[in-house]
Amino acid sequence: MHGAQAVRGGLSQRQLVGSALLLLVAIVVAASGPLHGAAEAAIGLVEGMIGQHPGWGAFAFLTLAALSAMLAFFSIVALIPVATHHWGQATTVALLWVGWLAGGAMAYGVGRFLGSRVARALVPHIEYLEERLTARAPFWMIVLLQLAVPSEIPGYVLGSLRYRFPAYFLALALAELPFAVGAVALSSGFLDRRYGMMVLIGAVGLGALAWAIQRLRRELEAR
Repeated sequence: MHGAQAVRGGLSQRQLVGSALLLLVAIVVAASGPLHGAAEAAIGLVEGMIGQHPGWGAFAFLTLAALSAMLAFFSIVALIPVATHHWGQATTVALLWVGWLAGGAMAYGVGRFLGSRVARALVPHIEYLEERLTARAPFWMIVLLQLAVPSEIPGYVLGSLRYRFPAYFLALALAELPFAVGAVALSSGFLDRRYGMMVLIGAVGLGALAWAIQRLRRELEAR
């Protein structure tokens, strides 16, 4: 796929459908006694390792969160319940948010200082976004971009366009915070097997994501 078709596919399939499937899997595992028991055993094993090296555990979680914000093939989702169980919701939100901010800032640096060619090698098909956004794009559209597309994309794109870093970083912070809160709330619901809570949070999140994707698509096609 190329151009608009590639972006449509990436937005709808990877971000929205992928999130829905992940939510469905989490609910199925939480509803199954044996599966949830196996998940709890795995969580306890990893938590024990963190407990032996608390400083390194926090550093590793931050690093993995940063990598998940830079690399399309890497995700920290499986570790969020471990972190929530070990550190609690507030600390996990903070660690996750800071890690994602660090990853976004590094992705921006790659795009800005290594150029569009390197950014395109790391994130295919971003030329469509580069062609429709400029360094003078309005702030609200950058926030919308952060909400609608996979987290590793905006930093590379806006860095290669030399978009103002303070504005980019503020948009990144505003957009990633609700994702961090929602992810930790879902993990808490998973740990406690509160299916209704998981469905409610998931439905709200997927609805907001679908709206952001459609709005961004309209704005980009208008350009």
